[in-house]
Amino acid sequence: MLGRRHLLGTTAGAIATTSLLDRTRAWAQQQPFQPEPGATLRFLRWSRFLEAEDRATTENIRAFSEATGVPVRIDSVWQDDVLPQLSVAAGIGNGPDLAWTLHSTPHLFADKVLDLTDVADYIGGKYGGWYPLIEQYGKRDGRWIGISNLVIGVLPVYRVSAAREAGFDSFPTDSDGFLRLCAGLKRIGKPAGFAFGRAPSDGNSFCHWLLWSQGGRLVDENNAVALNSPETLRAVEYARELASHFIPGTIAWNDASNNSAFLAGQVSLTNNAVSIYGKARADGMAMADDIAYANWPVGPVGVPTELHLVYPFIGFRYSRYPNATKALLTFMLEGPQYERVLQSSAGYVSQALHAYDDSPVWRSDPHITVFRDVAARGRPLSYAGALGTQAATAFSEGIVADMFAEAIGGQVSPREAVARAERRALRIYRS
Repeated sequence: MLGRRHLLGTTAGAIATTSLLDRTRAWAQQQPFQPEPGATLRFLRWSRFLEAEDRATTENIRAFSEATGVPVRIDSVWQDDVLPQLSVAAGIGNGPDLAWTLHSTPHLFADKVLDLTDVADYIGGKYGGWYPLIEQYGKRDGRWIGISNLVIGVLPVYRVSAAREAGFDSFPTDSDGFLRLCAGLKRIGKPAGFAFGRAPSDGNSFCHWLLWSQGGRLVDENNAVALNSPETLRAVEYARELASHFIPGTIAWNDASNNSAFLAGQVSLTNNAVSIYGKARADGMAMADDIAYANWPVGPVGVPTELHLVYPFIGFRYSRYPNATKALLTFMLEGPQYERVLQSSAGYVSQALHAYDDSPVWRSDPHITVFRDVAARGRPLSYAGALGTQAATAFSEGIVADMFAEAIGGQVSPREAVARAERRALRIYRS
């Protein structure tokens, strides 16, 4: 027998779906990109990280199809398989019409993708404009080749009680204070732990913050390799001192290791998306109220130096239905659909448009408010050079992360770790 709560929930869901469909039908009559007659679309996306986002996106697309008559096939694949599949599609000129990608992917196929400037201008003008980070990832030679609808923040996460026991009533805002906090946590037997290996999200976020916060950079503004510098050496030596206070074994960590160690009480400070807090809250763990997030501390450079995850949409030029592709993308970026994804994700994703800076989601739980600002504080992975094939290759090969891991592991000296990383970067940027 179905209970009253189930009945109410089912009724509410039906009303919400009906409202979405009615709203979509009205939108379809007015929006600027009218689909071609007989259009059908394929949408390739990375497999879900968050059930709420996946459900909201799927329901939005279903409403789009019902309102416009354009069937949309959704292909969900593991994140690491997105780029190989798109490489094949770009090469043979056949595959998905629209794809949800990671970081600098649009720049790998700049001559094969749709010019999305009209979509970006329409949405940006309507919703307060794009964050500069989104423009950096999205533009090539003045035109938009990819549009990121969200940013996933990766921030320091810590146990408030442990930080207080170590002598810190608030999270340090500078890198010197961060070092003292890690030393204090080790002293009280509640150490920190950060991935130095190739954990694609958490390890890269941490290692790029280490490099940039001390003034180091892989390349300069002219895309010339600039890694071998006093600032980079300072970053590696700072990392070695930090690591001396960490729980052993973080060089071998993957993106799940820090979550497990934190939730098991093995570490009291690491970095992550909102996932750790969400898991603790969902499982009713006592530590949930003792968890807090913070911005990455600012180093000697005096400005935020953070790497967060950016997910651009791209459309392919080979598509027989470019207008339908743009219509679907526009629909997903429109306010009602966008806000639905933002709020249902509860801080796991952050806005790419200024109109959502004051979204109710950022007032819903003080634990997640800090994620509101990740797009404003983030740098592109190519800093200080240009996004493109070389930057994407250097990132995928883990040059920065490997440099720190080699020095921390003791295989080589800090100077040799920097020199080895420089040689690898030169092979990429001279090719």
